[in-house]
Amino acid sequence: MSEPLVLGIESSCDETSVGIVRGEHLLANEVASSVELHARFGGVVPEVASRAHLEAIGPTLRRAIETADIDLSELDAVSVTAGPGLMGSLVVGVAAAKALAACLNKPLYGLNHLVGHVAVDLLDHPDDEPARPIAKPCLALLVSGGHTQLLKVDDITGGITEVGTTIDDAAGEAYDKVARLLGLPYPGGPVIDKAAQQGDPKAIRFPRGLTAGHDMVKHRFDFSFSGLKTAVARWVETRRLSGEEVPLNDVAASFQEAVADVITAKAVAAAQFHGITHMIIGGGVAANSRLRGLLAARTASAGIELRRPRPALCTDNGAMIACLGAQVVKAGLAPSGLTIAANSGLPVETVVLPPAA
Repeated sequence: MSEPLVLGIESSCDETSVGIVRGEHLLANEVASSVELHARFGGVVPEVASRAHLEAIGPTLRRAIETADIDLSELDAVSVTAGPGLMGSLVVGVAAAKALAACLNKPLYGLNHLVGHVAVDLLDHPDDEPARPIAKPCLALLVSGGHTQLLKVDDITGGITEVGTTIDDAAGEAYDKVARLLGLPYPGGPVIDKAAQQGDPKAIRFPRGLTAGHDMVKHRFDFSFSGLKTAVARWVETRRLSGEEVPLNDVAASFQEAVADVITAKAVAAAQFHGITHMIIGGGVAANSRLRGLLAARTASAGIELRRPRPALCTDNGAMIACLGAQVVKAGLAPSGLTIAANSGLPVETVVLPPAA
């Protein structure tokens, strides 16, 4: 039996993306970002994002079909991000996927955005080599603008357990807010990462959230970056009020070190606690150079095998949804059907939306 040919649509935030895969082989991954539209606001504006998706979904779909060099009639299934994400953005992708599946008379799968970030690792291999299977179990570390989570993955198609999560600001959100107070452009992640490489990460000892003794009892594997963001703001404000120059590169490096230190320490500790020896990192912030480097060093020291998809596959993309779709097709799971609805708060344990009653 040939590998399933699946098209995936991703529109959970500010990227409109269509990916096409055959099994674990990537044929196309077209992305249209609306980040420039949000830059002047310093963050994603939901209404602006959803309107951008409406304009981009058609051209992005056509580019993906051309790149993959397929006919839509060849598809075995259509998959789409059903949640979590911004409701207006999700609705655009789900509506487009429904229309496509209905016109082609193909099964439709509504999938979990977060699990897609784990599944995309299967695509990160040379075209002439088979995919490396995902270890069972493995620990997935997802770090993005909206999520900072640790997931225990026993089965990519339906065995996901949340081990830890952020209780306030996600890491990517903290990057954007710190960039704004430093007068740096949006999105904050890449610009702070670049500035940090010219600074001293030990210059300022910013707090490590949820690492105190009492926090480790209730939130051992959870994350908090709101306090860190406030600490940076107060440090910068104090410096400015005293008339002193703000050492931007040192602030960026010290802030980034605090984020990477907490995330990597808790990820390794969670893997050791659960007896897991394989880890996957995903999400937009997973492209951060310090996070990738420190996590590689700490996992190696702990005897944990780390898999880091290339940065282009870490950010939101249709390929990850197509890849997850191919896995659920191969597993024989029932399609979601044409009556499903987007769910902005879809729990990570729900990998595939069941058919609506």
